[in-house]
Amino acid sequence: MHWIALQPGPEAPGTTASDAPGTEAALVDAPSAWAWWALQFTPLVARVEAALVLEVSASERLFGGRTALLDQLLKPNWPLALVEYAQGATSLVAYGRLQCADHAADGAAAIAPDALPLHTLVAARAHLPTLARLGLSNWGQLRALPRGGLVRRFGAGLVDALDCAYGQRPELYPWLTLPEVFDVPLELLSSVETASALLFGARRLLAQLQLWLRARQRGVLALELLWELDARRSNALHVDAHHTGGGQGRLVLRTAQATQDMQHLARLLAEQLAQVTLPAPVLHLRLRSVQTQPLAGESVSLLPEDVRHGDSLHQLLERLSARLGAEQVRCTTLLADHRPERMQRWQAAVQTSAAIDSGANRADATRARGLDLGFCQNGLDDSRPAALYPSWVLATPLRLTVHQGRPQYEGPLTLLAGPQRLESGWLDGAAHCALRDYYVARSTTAGLVWVYCERLGAHGATGQGPACWYLHGLFA
Repeated sequence: MHWIALQPGPEAPGTTASDAPGTEAALVDAPSAWAWWALQFTPLVARVEAALVLEVSASERLFGGRTALLDQLLKPNWPLALVEYAQGATSLVAYGRLQCADHAADGAAAIAPDALPLHTLVAARAHLPTLARLGLSNWGQLRALPRGGLVRRFGAGLVDALDCAYGQRPELYPWLTLPEVFDVPLELLSSVETASALLFGARRLLAQLQLWLRARQRGVLALELLWELDARRSNALHVDAHHTGGGQGRLVLRTAQATQDMQHLARLLAEQLAQVTLPAPVLHLRLRSVQTQPLAGESVSLLPEDVRHGDSLHQLLERLSARLGAEQVRCTTLLADHRPERMQRWQAAVQTSAAIDSGANRADATRARGLDLGFCQNGLDDSRPAALYPSWVLATPLRLTVHQGRPQYEGPLTLLAGPQRLESGWLDGAAHCALRDYYVARSTTAGLVWVYCERLGAHGATGQGPACWYLHGLFA
């Protein structure tokens, strides 16, 4: 058995959350954050007063040995807070060494258990005055006394603690576990009167969220920031999109892809907070995860040209949407429909992640549409139907005039390829049913165009009367 005792100290002087936004230096509850961090190395983590004790004997081989595990647990690039640590064969020995004011700075103090002062044994603190009058000052002297007399004088708890400290009795703790949902409150040091100033406290909560996500190996898709207003400073709290009549405010943040990037979330939060007006000062904050999902590992290439620099596309779209408004940044979503005018839909970019991986989605949508309708004349290759689709499709087909049986568009059109027959939209009703024959035609002035002829003609199902021709696309 090997135990490590950790005790986070006060924040380093001159170090504030604004010095390292979105980093672990901005944490509010350092003991809880250290507990979440320690759970990555061992599931046996318990709290003893203000310290944490970790049993790591079963995890040493996984992390490359005791020294390597300790280095990763207390890595130099971890500016969480000043932390003191000590090690021992039992948790009470490690905790006792941690409480010694003169233990070695590297946390590996080899003070013998018998030489540890009595005040480092939690069970003995209530009896320190009596033990001092008996001339006892360390664990060894206390352990040398008759057990029966100790039990009668001080109770069985003190003897049991000594047995646990020396490994003669199993150590039982209520082991710490990660919460299923991240929900952490924060009491602000002073009232905040502007929404943008809430970002200072929100960054501290985001840093804790990052630890929780790393420990659970998940990424966040949606989270909400709640704040409580000081009703005494406002006679009538107005109700709007971000505030309710109960004196609370709420802001929901969503991302297209699961992420642990707190800097990106902080930028999105800053953009949205800049659009919020507080009707009264804020006293408390709360950050809660709404939706998370397991985060798959990312393969990193060794080739310099494959290393991605800067923000990804979905991060850029989310930042623009937060700044300009969701409806001002739009993208297309491919639909499984044969009708060209219904093959895609424009919607807000933040409402779909389909616009991010456009190549994969385009292939999926093409397979879903089943575009296996080839031209039935001129020997064209049916395996590549998309090659004859125009580069520009009109939103509304333009009806063409017909002269002597030939459609006209800036002059008579010459049909080059076709027909490509399309029959679709039966389930949408007769008004949306499409029965068309598409052709590639040439105009003497406009070049190649995409036209179609309605198969039912101008008089419905009878098929009588002249055919109706429409211009539906242009080839660049």
